[in-house]
Amino acid sequence: MPDSSGFDPGRRPAPPKNVLGENLSECCTNPLTGFYRDGSCNTGPEDFGVHTVCTRVDAEFLAFSKAAGNDLSTPLPQFGFAGLQPGDCWCLCAARWKEALDAGHPPRVRLAATHEATLEIVPLDHAEEIRARYKLRAKPLIGELRNG
Repeated sequence: MPDSSGFDPGRRPAPPKNVLGENLSECCTNPLTGFYRDGSCNTGPEDFGVHTVCTRVDAEFLAFSKAAGNDLSTPLPQFGFAGLQPGDCWCLCAARWKEALDAGHPPRVRLAATHEATLEIVPLDHAEEIRARYKLRAKPLIGELRNG
């Protein structure tokens, strides 16, 4: 039963949504990704970096990210981080993905596993840049990226 504030401790919160308005899909568990290290690009108030974009990184992006000061390829065993390799999936900060997009080096995105909070930083109207980068046909953009 809800208390005076409307909070109902017996009620489960709604599942997180992706940028398509559907339930958020898992991004990756090998390597284990996500702000909460649960394989999902879910977010919350303590995730100041907004780690919400499910990406599949490539060598070009990893080199760009390292040069930009965010080395994702070097292992940091003290933090349980093995370093990313081309082909790995990773929940990337939305602002970092937009920075890579603006510089011409964005990694591929899995929209079904990208949290809706991303839209506050990277609107879906960036579809033209994504299409040009991956030479995708105009209409099937979401479906092609959803599975890629």
